[in-house]
Amino acid sequence: MIKLKLFTFLSISKIVLMAQLPNSDLWLFSIKPSKENIELKNPLNINNREGYDNQPSFSEDGKKLFYVSIKEDKQSDIYYYDIKKKQNIRFTNTTESEYSPTQSPNSELISTVIVEKDSAQRIHLLNEKSAHDDGKFEMDSVGYFSYLNTDTLVYYKLTEPHTLKVFIKSNQTDFLICQSPIRGFKAINRHCLLYGIKDSLFTTYFKYDFLLGRAYRYAQSSAQSEDLVWHPIFGLLISDKANILKYIPETNTWQVLFDLSPFGIKKITRFAFDNKNNYLVVVNNL
Repeated sequence: MIKLKLFTFLSISKIVLMAQLPNSDLWLFSIKPSKENIELKNPLNINNREGYDNQPSFSEDGKKLFYVSIKEDKQSDIYYYDIKKKQNIRFTNTTESEYSPTQSPNSELISTVIVEKDSAQRIHLLNEKSAHDDGKFEMDSVGYFSYLNTDTLVYYKLTEPHTLKVFIKSNQTDFLICQSPIRGFKAINRHCLLYGIKDSLFTTYFKYDFLLGRAYRYAQSSAQSEDLVWHPIFGLLISDKANILKYIPETNTWQVLFDLSPFGIKKITRFAFDNKNNYLVVVNNL
C-alpha cells in the first residue's frame, strides 16, 4: 500500500472574503494503479449545485473528505463527505466563518482558520467528534497553512506584501521564509518544504531544507495555478486548466498526468490525494 503524508492548507484572505466567491464543485475519483500508470475510476461530483464548495482535505484514515461550503445563508461552514456512505454531513454550524479544514497530524483535531468576531484570522483546533473548539494558535492574519510535522506549522500571513512564515510549537519560534508566495506550499518530508513565488510571467518553485536552513530553486512553470501537491511517487504536481501536470526534473519539462476535460471539468483550482493513494479530489471552478 502506498503511504502518502500530505497536509493541505487552504483559506481565504479578508479581501477575498468580501469579494464574490466563484461557483465550485468537488469531484472525487478512485485511483486504480496499473503496470504503466494509474487510472482514475468512478468519477463523482459530490456537490453538483450552484455555490461555493471548496478547500478539500482528506482525514488521515481516508474515510472522510472535509471541505468548506457556503449555502443560501452566506455562512461558511465545514462539511465532510463520508466516502463509504456517500453522504455529505455538516460538521460546524456557527456564527463565525471557518476555512481550510485540515486534520492535525496524529490527532483527532481538525485545524481550521476561523474569522473571529473582531475580524482576526487564527487557526483553531476543533474536536473531530464534537466540533468543540479546543484551542487556537495566537498568530493573527493567517490566510493558508500546512503542517510540516507535529511540531512545525507553515503559514501564509496576510501582510503587505504577503509572507510565508514558520511557527515551531516546542520553542514558540516564528520566522520568515519568503515574501510574496503563492498560496500553495507542501511538506516533502518532515524537514523539507516546497513553495512557489510568482511574477508576471512564471511561477518559480523552491525547496526549503530546515536542516540546512536554506532554499534552492527546483522548477519553473508558466501556468497560472497557485496550488501544488508533492506526491511521493510523481513528485511536484500542479494544475493547468483541466489538466494535472507532473514535473520531470531530468528534462526540466512538464507532462500531463491527468486530463480531466472528458468529465466536463474546465478549471482545476485545488486538488489533493488521500494518504493511501486511493482517492483524488479536485475543485472545478464553474
